[in-house]
Amino acid sequence: MHRTITALAFSLIASVASAETFEDRIAPCLACHGERGQSLTENTPSLGAQQAPYTLIQLFMFREKLRSFEPMNEMAKALTDDDLRTFSDFIATIPKPTPPAEAGDPARMQRGQALGQQHRCNSCHNPDYSGKENVPRIANQREDYLAKTLSEYKDNSRHGYDGSMADVMGPITSEQIADLAHFIAHLR
Repeated sequence: MHRTITALAFSLIASVASAETFEDRIAPCLACHGERGQSLTENTPSLGAQQAPYTLIQLFMFREKLRSFEPMNEMAKALTDDDLRTFSDFIATIPKPTPPAEAGDPARMQRGQALGQQHRCNSCHNPDYSGKENVPRIANQREDYLAKTLSEYKDNSRHGYDGSMADVMGPITSEQIADLAHFIAHLR
């Protein structure tokens, strides 16, 4: 599956280089991250209603290879600073992701909510997990992506622009990561 996604991403990257309109240039982004703001691709984040300052920082980090994921590094390398701002501003206008149809397992939801409060996730990411400025919107994000990202912060294989997430994730167990991801993905 990962090879298929990578191959698709590289074919889409080639189309960006020759794209002339903004709609043509944003199309490959939406192909992986979801046309309506909700990703249908495994381990790929939904971008709907993502905070523009956060997206700007992430695109910059991909462009400068301060954050490493080859399809995104390749996609971002030709973007100018103005492009980064335009893409970030546009992404902020896409509709936010919707919660999954099922409400979530009540016991896991309760444990995840308690973890979010205990570790103050609802402080930096807002009480409704909508994010703010350079802090991402994580409400209704893909559960698989949340679990993967939280695990990467915990094992320090994903570097942010500050160390706060690694510090927060330090004491959280793998089982707790699963409950936290479940809770945030199923927020209503």
